[in-house]
Amino acid sequence: MEKNDIYIIQGEDYKQMTLNILRAVRLAEDIGDRNKRIGVKPNILGAKKAKDGAVTHPELVDGVLAYLQEEGFSNIVVLEGSWVGDVTSRAVKTCGIYDVCIEHNVPFIDLQKDSSKTLDASGMMLSVCDKALELDYLINIPVVKGHCQTMVTCALKNSKGLIPNFEKRRFHTLGLHKPIAHLNTVIHQDFILADNICGDLDFEDGGNPVVMNRILAFKDPVLCDSFAAESIGYHPYDIGYIRIAEQLGVGSTNVAGANIIFLNEGGFDIRKTHHTQRVSKLAEYAKPKDACSACYGSLVYALGRINERHGLDGLPKASVAIGQGYRGKSGELGIGQCTKCFNKSLGGCPPKAVDIVEFLEKEWIK
Repeated sequence: MEKNDIYIIQGEDYKQMTLNILRAVRLAEDIGDRNKRIGVKPNILGAKKAKDGAVTHPELVDGVLAYLQEEGFSNIVVLEGSWVGDVTSRAVKTCGIYDVCIEHNVPFIDLQKDSSKTLDASGMMLSVCDKALELDYLINIPVVKGHCQTMVTCALKNSKGLIPNFEKRRFHTLGLHKPIAHLNTVIHQDFILADNICGDLDFEDGGNPVVMNRILAFKDPVLCDSFAAESIGYHPYDIGYIRIAEQLGVGSTNVAGANIIFLNEGGFDIRKTHHTQRVSKLAEYAKPKDACSACYGSLVYALGRINERHGLDGLPKASVAIGQGYRGKSGELGIGQCTKCFNKSLGGCPPKAVDIVEFLEKEWIK
């Protein structure tokens, strides 16, 4: 797998999807030496369930551990420190990842109980947990979701779980963006498996999940977060820590120049999913017909961004067509390649939320 590759797999069997994507990228070859100490870093910010859009699905961790053990790796740990105000030992049991560790006989390291070292992170002195610094290979499993302060959180910000609580508190006094970017100059993410299954609309603590049913793979955390930003309706440079991380040489924001590999096609009917009241209100403006979750989810994220910028009151409900049921049919306003016969249509399979926002601002909002 190359630094500019993005692998995408869609579906509802999350463990099997994980196994399939790891085999496709030949992760074992990238790791190499079977004696390396491998760290698996999920996002377990608090005592939450993955279905609420806040934490990593345990099936992804299950798939990663199963794959690594099948390939002969045994020096593996899962490690995390939940956010300040919650207890990691409670959080990891609530989300189900602790049970996965027990099943695979892989130790879970609570970084809230770890010692730390202070390092020069490209001009900022930052403290990092010792167990994180002992790793030879880091597999990051963040959640693609919104954030109340940084707008987006994914691979780069998930590194914050590898620092002690006192440093997490200090990050907030420093404004988050700069220290997050600098932290990633001393924490090297070797592989990123991004949980893009049902991240929250705009809040890291969950509560309004937007179903996408995708898992993404990257080597570059800046590229990962740039793609994540576009997937939920922002430009990468709208997010301060992404811009700063690129300037520091952590990675590239060039999503347009990325090599995107789709391992399968969509076809997962959004009608089978449950929406919260808030997401349902945004969805009132869509007119879905056999819409797959990734396409429909992109539209919901886009409607959320438009509501933040302009409000949706006064706009016609059920007016934005989306889904495979519109193939070959005519209409006025459509999203996705299935609506290419419409008078006004945005291509893509699925289109990114950031592109949907620009399209609807031009063609729908007067």
